[in-house]
Amino acid sequence: MRAPYGSGPLAPAVLAVRGAALLLALVALAHTLVHGLAEPGLALVFGLLVAAGELIRRDAAAGEREPAPLAAAGALAYALLGDSAGRPTTHGALQVIAVVVVAQVLAAVPRGACGRGTDADRAARRTLTVGFAAVCFQPLYASGQAERWFGDGPWFPLFPLTVLALTALCDTVLAALLARSAARAEGPGALPPYGSLLVDEVRALAGTGTAIGVTGVVTALGVAVAGPWAPAVLCGPLLLTQVSARRYAAVRTTCRQTMASLARATEIAGYTPSGHARRVAALATAVGRELGLTGPRLTVLEHAALMHDIGQLSLVDPVAGGATALLPAAEQRRIALLGGAVVRRTGAGPAVAAVVERQADPYREQPLAARIVRTVNAYDDLCGEGVGGPLGALEQLRLGTGHDHQPQVVEALGRVLARGGLTPAGAG
Repeated sequence: MRAPYGSGPLAPAVLAVRGAALLLALVALAHTLVHGLAEPGLALVFGLLVAAGELIRRDAAAGEREPAPLAAAGALAYALLGDSAGRPTTHGALQVIAVVVVAQVLAAVPRGACGRGTDADRAARRTLTVGFAAVCFQPLYASGQAERWFGDGPWFPLFPLTVLALTALCDTVLAALLARSAARAEGPGALPPYGSLLVDEVRALAGTGTAIGVTGVVTALGVAVAGPWAPAVLCGPLLLTQVSARRYAAVRTTCRQTMASLARATEIAGYTPSGHARRVAALATAVGRELGLTGPRLTVLEHAALMHDIGQLSLVDPVAGGATALLPAAEQRRIALLGGAVVRRTGAGPAVAAVVERQADPYREQPLAARIVRTVNAYDDLCGEGVGGPLGALEQLRLGTGHDHQPQVVEALGRVLARGGLTPAGAG
């Protein structure tokens, strides 16, 4: 998920997700109020687990998948719970949804009082995802159909694992849909293809997503054997993982702030126009999404685009307007190599440094990220040089596709600019 939406109108997809989650929550709460709370002890255990996970979650950053893995695992475990200490449970799918919704609301109150805010879209997504898992699992288990399919032996865990796989697919579809709506809210030029976002979400399952799913299934099976105290033991490793992830996120935030400050150093020193690094980074990221880059590759591209001009600090006399694209090829390479040497000392990683170092090479010898940075940087430089505005700059780039710019990158840049309107450099 990305940053929360602004004050503009919400996308239809966001309204649909929120509306469906609200309707499901109201039906579940009404059913639970009318029929009463079955097995309140279990409901209290899992409700507290979800609420605690929400209370200690970190604030979601741009691109953050799941800032509250403990809450997600607890909600999933309750949805996949069939027995408790060897006795069948009777809570049902609607009570699962009601307990998870109430736990999220209760956790949101102190978070809001502390000014930490809430994430309505993430809450809606969790409500729908947990509801999907509960509806798939609870009726089949209560009716005995799951036991007839999988037996009451070592093969039975395949049933919750199958439901888990289907739930993960449901969650990735919702996550990609909301991520694309968030990108649309940032501006038409930032709109990435839905397919690349879906692939990005599927790849993310290999990390925290797998830990959440496995913990949820194991916790449900543990409660089936040992009773309600099992979550306190089985969710411990995930809690440690959440603490470690929070520290890692803080380190990444600090690293990115350092890179942004270094990128602004060229502007403050008068080597590049104001906002140049930010514009190149934003536009390069949009072009990268257009070309199918996701996950870590997109992060490397964004960081390299922020730092691409840092080598200019080694120049005695600034380049007029900071337009390195208009310099001789040898001078461009020298500045790029100096910039790469600086980046290697920032902790940004060798992949980012390699992109900065190779942005001035002939495009056939460059990795894709370096091709994108080279082309977007040249576009911004040409717009600033008054070559006929954005259309004139794009035409100049197309004339250079024989040696300097990859045709596919130039065309992807054109599509991104066309969606967002051809905005001259320096705007915004």
